[in-house]
Amino acid sequence: METLPQPGCLMPARGTNGTNGSGSPRSSPSPSPSPSLPNRQHRGQAHKRAFALYIKSRQVSKISNPELDEETIHWECCGQQFDKEVCIHKHVGKAHMAEVLQQTEAIFKLLGQNKSKLTRKQDFTENKIALSQHTNTKEEFDMSTWIPDTSHVNFDLACATGEVLLYYSYCDIEEPQVICTWQKALCHQLHFTGKVRISKEGINGTVGGCKMATELYIQTMLSHPLFQNMSMEDFKRSAGGAHCFQDLRVGIFKEVVPMGVDPEEISYKDAGIHLTPEEFHKKVEALSNSAQVQQDTILLDCRNFYESKIIAELQFCVQGNFQHCLAPNIRKFSYFPDYIDTNLECFKGKQVLMYCTGGIRCERGSAYLRSKDVCKEVYQLKGGIHKYLEQFPSGFYKGKLFVFDNRYAISGNDDIISECRYCGAPWDEYKLCSTASCCQLVLSCLLCREKGFVACCAVCQEKGKASSETPSQPLRKEQCECTEKRVRIPVMLPH
Repeated sequence: METLPQPGCLMPARGTNGTNGSGSPRSSPSPSPSPSLPNRQHRGQAHKRAFALYIKSRQVSKISNPELDEETIHWECCGQQFDKEVCIHKHVGKAHMAEVLQQTEAIFKLLGQNKSKLTRKQDFTENKIALSQHTNTKEEFDMSTWIPDTSHVNFDLACATGEVLLYYSYCDIEEPQVICTWQKALCHQLHFTGKVRISKEGINGTVGGCKMATELYIQTMLSHPLFQNMSMEDFKRSAGGAHCFQDLRVGIFKEVVPMGVDPEEISYKDAGIHLTPEEFHKKVEALSNSAQVQQDTILLDCRNFYESKIIAELQFCVQGNFQHCLAPNIRKFSYFPDYIDTNLECFKGKQVLMYCTGGIRCERGSAYLRSKDVCKEVYQLKGGIHKYLEQFPSGFYKGKLFVFDNRYAISGNDDIISECRYCGAPWDEYKLCSTASCCQLVLSCLLCREKGFVACCAVCQEKGKASSETPSQPLRKEQCECTEKRVRIPVMLPH
């Protein structure tokens, strides 16, 4: 019986006794160089690792008996609990093979590279990215090594006192799918909820869990070679926990913060000059004491209208009166470039001090402003208001800080600068509009809420009454009167 050649092997020419087709002796072929792409064996390895990592991301560990240090393990997926590993394997094989295959391709591609894209390190002396070369491919791409041991964590007890982490890191990520799968596994392992955005330009996350878990998360992030440019200071902490978010969402996006401009056109690498909270405080202090500085400087809030105008504002004292910063009054950050273009004349020749909640929007926001080449200089508050309040709780910032979770706002001081939408009484606690189809936030004090004023506008108030009298129907988010009447891109007066 003739033996068929194995896939990938060279087929000898027709002939016998080592001859070629013409009967002449066939010379031995010289060894061919190693292929640049991985072979079938590597693809099999990639598939096994992708499948194992997906299973790991659904694993839940609990200490059933703290005294005996006994641990139980099960798997949770699609609203189901699997107590046997064979059951979760079958479920993933039937319901999630598309995701596993997508991850397989990402790992397979990495296995064919001579340089590790997962082990980038920041070279601070050259300000360049140095690529570490490795020969042990198996260890290099085994992401299970980046999942910490949580056998010592009692999530049920520890989550009573939890916290929320807010962080970001701009860095080059060649394979965001790999980092996305790793983050899913890591967050599931730590019982986190929250949101993590990953793109080729970096990572942006806000997650909640117990304090032991958040400590493990920070340690794991800082130990990963891709995020060597981060430090403990880059993680903003606040009281909270897993209950602050509805669920866990980890995904891949074009931008780590949605400004609506291609990162290849406006890069974070062209951002403004970073100021520490101390440096920023001194700049604002000079702004409050000098009329000349006021003429030459714009204090620019990069947040949305419901963050800056209603909840809190950075203020400075001028001649005994409070003058507010320049707040764009836009509905979302993707309007920011149009706002700059519309009001570009006002920024000409000015020194601009930019700030936002955690600093991330200023990174590319300042880069966009600098690309217009009209400002004298563009600065940004490193770490955002979050870090400023840690060092200056009684400084120039007044009011609460808006956050994108179920808390809506956190306190840096006792100031209340906003008011009830209905009666005008001092009030700073947000609630969602009572109309289920509306996603607006409303400031309505306790007395007004008791009177039934729980909607963001009169239109939603009537819709709420009508919906309570009719059978429930599938909800569809829609714009209310508040949104429809709002000017998309406000025009500001010359500074």
